[in-house]
Amino acid sequence: MSEIDPRAIVSSTAKLGKNVKIGAFAVVGDEVELGESCILEHHAVVHGPARLGRENHVYSFAVVGGDPQDLTYKGERVSLEAGDRNEFREFSTVNRGTVKGGGTTRLGSNNLIMSYAHIGHDCQIGDSTIFVNGATLAGHVTVEDNAQIGAFCPVHQFCRIGKYSYVAAHTVITQDVPPFSKIVAPRGTRCLGVNRVGLERQGFSSERIQSIEKAYRLLLRSKLNTSQAVEKMRGTLADSQDVITLVQFIESASSDRGLTK
Repeated sequence: MSEIDPRAIVSSTAKLGKNVKIGAFAVVGDEVELGESCILEHHAVVHGPARLGRENHVYSFAVVGGDPQDLTYKGERVSLEAGDRNEFREFSTVNRGTVKGGGTTRLGSNNLIMSYAHIGHDCQIGDSTIFVNGATLAGHVTVEDNAQIGAFCPVHQFCRIGKYSYVAAHTVITQDVPPFSKIVAPRGTRCLGVNRVGLERQGFSSERIQSIEKAYRLLLRSKLNTSQAVEKMRGTLADSQDVITLVQFIESASSDRGLTK
């Protein structure tokens, strides 16, 4: 049985799953679907078209599914899709897509979007990511599984953030961030090696981490250029699936932003 505060505004075209809770002065817009056991705190807003899976939690004053902040947007029907168990903390914002970007912003499951974080139009977010307070994605950004973006980090449009990477607070990202890395900008943005603590917390064995660290030594500390380092990784570390993931990320080159090193 859903619990809807009489002071909430729920569109007649919205679809609510079982056991949904909607607080006072919350707004559920047209063409919004809320899965089972979703919670909207007081003053939370979800605009549509949007589909949220099970057990999503939208906190007070968060706005999920707002119009894209793009000057070319002229009211076209664009959408937001989110998986299960995401948390949208106070004052965070997630925009729907644009026609030119494919029309849909997507989030996977188990993501934590902290206060004042922003996910722009057409972003593609994986699972189990963390956006710390004030982290800001421009449009068309891809964030892979288990990545963490620190406080007040702006990410340039069309950049990719690789899986299990860690971007430290106040770091400006204008190039792709490779998987498993930690990125910080004390003077200039550069890669400082492997995100060892984060990988250990995710259950990576010491052997897996050692293989990744060997790959990063080739990439960052040898006298090889990127192409030569990748060739060396394939020749000496091909038995590590994690290294292959790193190699494939570098070689895919779907972004023109270059690689953070």
